[in-house]
Amino acid sequence: MKIIIVGSGRMGSGLALELSLAGHDITVIDSDSNSLFRLGKNFKGKAIQGIGFDRDILIEAGIERADAIAALTSNDEANAVIARMSREIFKVPKVVAGLTDNHKANIYKKLGIQVVSPIEWGIKRAIDILAFSALHTVYSIGEGRVDIKVIDLPMVLEGHKVRELNAQGEVKVIALTRNNETIIPTEETIMRNGDLVYVSVETNSNSKLKSLLGIVDGRRS
Repeated sequence: MKIIIVGSGRMGSGLALELSLAGHDITVIDSDSNSLFRLGKNFKGKAIQGIGFDRDILIEAGIERADAIAALTSNDEANAVIARMSREIFKVPKVVAGLTDNHKANIYKKLGIQVVSPIEWGIKRAIDILAFSALHTVYSIGEGRVDIKVIDLPMVLEGHKVRELNAQGEVKVIALTRNNETIIPTEETIMRNGDLVYVSVETNSNSKLKSLLGIVDGRRS
């Protein structure tokens, strides 16, 4: 994945190093060259000195082809601007903003922007959001004939009912996690941005599931 991280503080640099070591294409932006130096010799990605909400800097970082971006500067307002630009102008599929103001956090969640608190969530949770596979198999049943998959809900299904993700005899939603609480939904349950959806799917029906999710050639349409 092509991932941009704006801000190379403790969380930003740690996230960049872990994702880089995992094989992702990482670019880090920071206005402070000393902060970029924190990345160290083990960092295999690209480092750019500049303002994270500067359009030219973002384009230089490759935002037009980015799969995800994390705005993790020490300034909530800057993170919010970067997140909105990434989502609304450059149409980046996955956007994470580090925000400490709860009021702002609720606003950005409604806009479809994942919000992380560096204190409460940390690097591991940010990795889950940024690099989470759209179709991650967590368990296989019957010698691999049926898979249980966990899906981070695509924007196209925000506000839709669970029944729209079911396909009789092929795909069935079996659980849903929202705000760290897992439930067994009904077919009328409304799906929300940020939901993790667990589905059972016949191995031969993976293409059907991808169609329901709006995935084309491994990427969301």
